[in-house]
Amino acid sequence: MAAVGVAGSVASTKSNHLMNNQECNEKHEKLINGIVNQHTNGYVKPKYSSNGITKMSGKKSDVHPWMDWSQHELNPGSFEKCSLLTAALTHAGLYILMFLGFINQLLFKPKVATERNREGYAPLYNPFEQFFSRYVYRRVRHCFNLPITSAPGAELTLKERATDDYNWSFRFTGKEKRCINLGSYNYLGFAEAEGECAEAAAAAARRYGLAACSPRAELGSTALHAELEATTAQFLGVESAIVFGMGFATNSMGVPGLVSRGSLVLSDENNHASLILGLRLARATVRVFRHNDLRHLERLVRAALLEAKWDRIIVVVEGVYSMEGSIVPLAALVALKKLLGFYIYLDEAHSVGAMGPRGRGITDYAGVDPKDVDILMGTFTKSFGAAGGYIAGSSKLINSVRARGHGHAYAHAMAPPVAAQVLAAMRAIAAPAGRRRVAALRRNAHYFRDRLRQMGVVTFGHQDSPVVPMLVYTFSKMAATVERLAQRRVATVGVGFPATPLNKARIRFCLSAAHTREQLDECLAAIEAVVDELGLRYSRRR
Repeated sequence: MAAVGVAGSVASTKSNHLMNNQECNEKHEKLINGIVNQHTNGYVKPKYSSNGITKMSGKKSDVHPWMDWSQHELNPGSFEKCSLLTAALTHAGLYILMFLGFINQLLFKPKVATERNREGYAPLYNPFEQFFSRYVYRRVRHCFNLPITSAPGAELTLKERATDDYNWSFRFTGKEKRCINLGSYNYLGFAEAEGECAEAAAAAARRYGLAACSPRAELGSTALHAELEATTAQFLGVESAIVFGMGFATNSMGVPGLVSRGSLVLSDENNHASLILGLRLARATVRVFRHNDLRHLERLVRAALLEAKWDRIIVVVEGVYSMEGSIVPLAALVALKKLLGFYIYLDEAHSVGAMGPRGRGITDYAGVDPKDVDILMGTFTKSFGAAGGYIAGSSKLINSVRARGHGHAYAHAMAPPVAAQVLAAMRAIAAPAGRRRVAALRRNAHYFRDRLRQMGVVTFGHQDSPVVPMLVYTFSKMAATVERLAQRRVATVGVGFPATPLNKARIRFCLSAAHTREQLDECLAAIEAVVDELGLRYSRRR
């Protein structure tokens, strides 16, 4: 299959088609950065099944028989809905917080920077975002941006803070607390201050220094980078790979080099912010399908094929979704691709290393040939205990990314010690000891999820996912849970609006192969105590 590299310009007739489509859509939705927007993340949620086509085939969608989904496993995962009472109380609680914030704003003017003499200029800050940050988020700000003073291993050290002005500012107390780490993405336990990976990074620092001080396209390439790219391609089972110094930027700067304005992107509604930003910068037409709903995706692709005006159709999904803990049904998606002829962009940030019997990611987990996925993207910030990311696929694809993507030409090259860390971790995963780590992670995920289910709390996602979201629904309970777990030596991450829907605040637990059964039991005992104290047994499944 041809690479998905984007031509630098689009033929005028195709541009006219695109602009006509945008003008038509603009009657119903707002246009942001060239993307029709009806959704808070900059995507459009279609009101009807009318999406784009690819000029790969030019055939009508009714030529192809409809997929027989009974032949494919489409396990949606666990997504238990909250009761109507819980939803109503959650909304009411947030509205009360906002009302109190308005009263606070009227009575007590905050000592913050304000815009002056801005007549004729666009505002620097969105008024609602400014208000939400000051009077809603500030109330729980002490639960975020927690500083640590150790490696983020199975345990970490939190540096304690205190506030004298209701979370407007913080001061360090001079105290530290050792906690079990359920918040970091250290899935395989390679984020260690000592060991084979740490020694490899130290050796690279002595030889190459701490930074390349240049983009890859100039003087930023070393033998380590070339070795890492070759090893990554071999590890994933594809022809070629390119690496970047930042995981987020792998998507935000790599996608514009792959997707043109003449492309139609069908994107899962729960895709990561880095993908959303990359697609906005690419100025492609983006439309959304419901999370992991391949039946909905099939309808959109078939409707897209009837429009006959797109250079290509690209379906963008993630392997493991970091907020939901759900896993993409990749085998069924590849079968649909072979039937209808679109491209697949697979973000494996949370799945490479952590999923599959060999730790090769979702392709390994689903038993799919990696070459059937057109664009493989992943990061080294999770399972490899490092930083940066990669895009992998055919040699033609990777050459196109090098030539057209911004990351290779302009972004700072991956630091040599980081490249050495990734290489050491990747080789360790390929060894028998690495496979034992992958198996240990899966056992820990199963054990942790089963115990939470027995408590009667609501968890999202699939059984094999190392990401375990526990729903607490309200903003205040999210903050209270993080506080109380920290008091019991458990470091966690709370997530709420606007990162999640209004009534779906949650605690996100990230499991690691480095966690012992005793550590997990201690965490579960602390969680159960907090669940009892705050009344978090929302599940109606028994």
